Amino acid sequence: MRMRIAVLTGFIGLICTVSFAQKKVVKVSGNTSNSDRTFWLAEMDKMARPVIRSLAHDSLRIAMPQVTSKNVDNREHRIQVQYLEVFGRVLSGIAPWLQLEGGSSNEQALRNQYRIWVTQGFENALDSNARDFMRFDIGGQQLVDASFLALGVIRAPWIWESLSDDSKVKLVKSIRSTRRFLPVYSNWLLFSAVNEAFLAKYADSWDNMRVDYALRQFEQWYVGDGIYKDGEHFAFDYYNSYVIHPYLSALVDVVSTKTSTYNRMFDDVKKRNKRYAEILERLIHVDGTYPASGRSVIYRGAAFHHLADMAFKDRLPERLPPAQVRSALTAVLRKTTESGSTYRNGWLTIGLYGAQESLGDFYNNQGSPYLAATLFLPLGLSESHTFWSDPAQPWTSQKIWTGAQAEKDYSTH
Repeated sequence: MRMRIAVLTGFIGLICTVSFAQKKVVKVSGNTSNSDRTFWLAEMDKMARPVIRSLAHDSLRIAMPQVTSKNVDNREHRIQVQYLEVFGRVLSGIAPWLQLEGGSSNEQALRNQYRIWVTQGFENALDSNARDFMRFDIGGQQLVDASFLALGVIRAPWIWESLSDDSKVKLVKSIRSTRRFLPVYSNWLLFSAVNEAFLAKYADSWDNMRVDYALRQFEQWYVGDGIYKDGEHFAFDYYNSYVIHPYLSALVDVVSTKTSTYNRMFDDVKKRNKRYAEILERLIHVDGTYPASGRSVIYRGAAFHHLADMAFKDRLPERLPPAQVRSALTAVLRKTTESGSTYRNGWLTIGLYGAQESLGDFYNNQGSPYLAATLFLPLGLSESHTFWSDPAQPWTSQKIWTGAQAEKDYSTH
């Protein structure tokens, strides 16, 4: 009976906090740098809270809907892996903000609450006696999900430092357990590589061959002008942003501290990073829309994962002022969350503009759309950084389609 009361109380609290977040979003104007950050924080809280709070209370499996794409290949398995999937995807997006210090009193209070929830969430996810215990060895999808979790911890050393010694041991063991899965000959090679980068950073014991293979293979798959093939064939989708560029960037950051073997290659990767950031910014239309091309479009704002990552790391090309990128990404965030059916009972729906089940892929479950959380990476920058403090600026499409002057675009070649 006590357990049922506790769970019910948690649900009531969750409903109240989600409703509060929804009310906050409506009041934000979004015309100044301060209101932009307030809007981003409210949207981040709205998206992440049901996931992180439920996991902290050991009730994620109770609270999270068991939803899959109508085109799903194996419904039972996709539901089985959705819990690690949603945790990893949310964490990979909010990790830099968890690492940050300072800010307004409201933001600090919110961050402190999330820090408590995240550390407790890890305890539950790694405790085999907890309801929300997450296995990392029940299928190849776990290789993907573990890598997003690993990426989040790479992005926020505070998380690793705040875990108990027991949880650290379990997390390392869990990440290592994914080695049993042979990655698909595609961007999946990078999932294996980033798992090893996590081990290199925190366990100091890693399989450098898995990293080497991924890096050398993507050199072979580079097609030019900042864009890679995702495997043997080129596809016009957003996987260069969902995975390829952000993961290569993470490998540069970690592996370059371990060996100088790839220095020349990494110089090329950095140049390609900048070029693809320019391409992404130009894809954002005047109203925050962008081409709904290729698979996985239900990841919403994660189509600009790489642009957000470059902004967070302060590596934007000179032609992209940080405030211009902020304005463009704010427009994307507004557009991809403004539909009344973006959330159902507080949880993200499968779709791009609201609930659009027809856009789901065979591998999509309730956890899948939460890759959209990677759009929030720039919240890891302080409010005094020019990304947030400079006045809003029109982005490239706005300049061009209002008749203003804009810089000419050129290929890297």
